[in-house]
Formats: sequence, C-alpha cells, structure tokens
Amino acid sequence: MPDFHLNLPGDKDAEAKEAMSRIPHKIVVMSGKGGVGKTTVAVNLAFALAQRGFKVGIMDVDLHGPNAPLMTGVEGMPIHGSEDKIFPIKSPMHENVSVLSISSFLPDPDSPVVWRGPLKIGAIRDFMTKGDWSDRDILIVDTPPGTGDEPLTVMQLMPDVDGAVVVTSPQKVALLDSRKSVNFAKQLEIPLFGIIENMSGFICPHCGEEIDIFKVGGGEQTALEMDVPFLGRVPITDKVVETGDEGTPIVIKYPDDPAAKRFMEIAEKISKYWKPKEDGNSE
Repeated sequence: MPDFHLNLPGDKDAEAKEAMSRIPHKIVVMSGKGGVGKTTVAVNLAFALAQRGFKVGIMDVDLHGPNAPLMTGVEGMPIHGSEDKIFPIKSPMHENVSVLSISSFLPDPDSPVVWRGPLKIGAIRDFMTKGDWSDRDILIVDTPPGTGDEPLTVMQLMPDVDGAVVVTSPQKVALLDSRKSVNFAKQLEIPLFGIIENMSGFICPHCGEEIDIFKVGGGEQTALEMDVPFLGRVPITDKVVETGDEGTPIVIKYPDDPAAKRFMEIAEKISKYWKPKEDGNSE
C-alpha cells in the first residue's frame, strides 16, 4: 500500500473542474451494460492515440471493477505521490500512456470496494484534483456500465469534455442499454463522438472466416436511428483475448490484427479533431 491515502470527503467541485480544465482534451468511454468490452476499447483507443504522438492519460473510475491496470501492464506496480499529489503510473507498453486507478490503493487484487455514492464521488474528485495530468494532451475516462454515480460525477465535473464514446455489442439487450447511454449524454449536453460496435463478428484464427456470433450491424443501425456518428465495428479475434490477459494492448503487440486495425481507424477518426504539435502537445 502507498504511504498516502485518498482524501475522500470534502473536495469541492470547483477544484475538480479547474484541474480538468487544464487538460486540452477529454474523452469519456461509456457503455449501457457490462460485458461489451468497454475497457478493452478505452485502453486500445488510448494506445492508438499514443502511437499518433499524443500523451494520453487513462483515468479508471470503474471503482468496483477496475480492469484498466491489468490491460495496460501496470497491475501491481507501486504508485507514488503525497498528500496533495498522485502520480499516474506510466505503462511499460508505451511511454506516452499513464494510468490512475483505484486498484493501486487496494491491499490486493481480490479486495472489493464496498462504497456508497458519497465515497465514490470523493474518490473521483481526488483522481481529478490530485492526479498529476499536467503533461497529458488527452485524458480518457473509463467509466463503469450504466448511468449512475460514477459517469454522472465525471460528466458534471468535466463541463468541457470533448465527447463521449458509447460501446455496445450487437445483441439486442446491449443495444437497448446503449441507447440509454446516448440519451444520458444528450440530456447532460455532452457531445458524442459516436457509437462503437464491439464484438462485431468472430474472425476464425485458422481460416480467417468471419462468423456473426452476436449478429452484426446493430450498433450502426442504433447510431443512425439516434442521429449520432458511428465510429466503426471491432471484431472478436483470438489475439484480443490474449493481449487483454497479458496486459499488452493489441494495437501494440499485433498491429496487423483485424481488431487492431479497427481501433487504429477509430483513433484516426477522433484524432482528426486535434493534431500533435512539434513539441508533442496537441492543438
């Protein structure tokens, strides 16, 4: 355990908003339900943007299921800081990616976070105000599924967020919940980068044939019906599972994999809004 702690209660919203205003660009990754690969998308999007020259921070506010550290290779690595500052952990997979997650403050990976709303809100404020994001061009926020305390807190304390990315899988139940996430962002007047249809077909590692296990096209149809952009489909491949468990993002280890190519294409769509300056910052 680190020799400092989260100062959970008492932080002011204004402090968090001011701290977040210093980060040039912010992306919130959401999903209507769990199990659609939201963290896989958030992590690979972060590394894809890092490969395009951006310095990217990942703020994992999925407090009850923090998986970003495992998928970025920082699980179990020590975190450093002081009473007033927390230094996100730099990923060994890419020098331009750093991660801050509640898992760094838990005694072991099996420890549950048994908190009600006020404690969760306080932790997220601390991640924003104490997290050292000073050199980041982009902050990607990985939120838990649904429209509860965590995503609501993030949206309220990031009034200038650039946009939300909604992740869904092609099944009808996932699509129904993804519509709630879209309407959640619209209700809070948060711009939407668009919908990503994850797990969109399975590509056989032996013959290369694409099999529509969970159907295909529902995410694009939902985007059309709700008048939001469609960012693309990401298929399931054997390499996606392998790299997620290893803590090596697929865009790093297998850049020619079909799923990795889709992540890179989506990152390109988003990064068209910004370009790195010569000194590595974005404009």
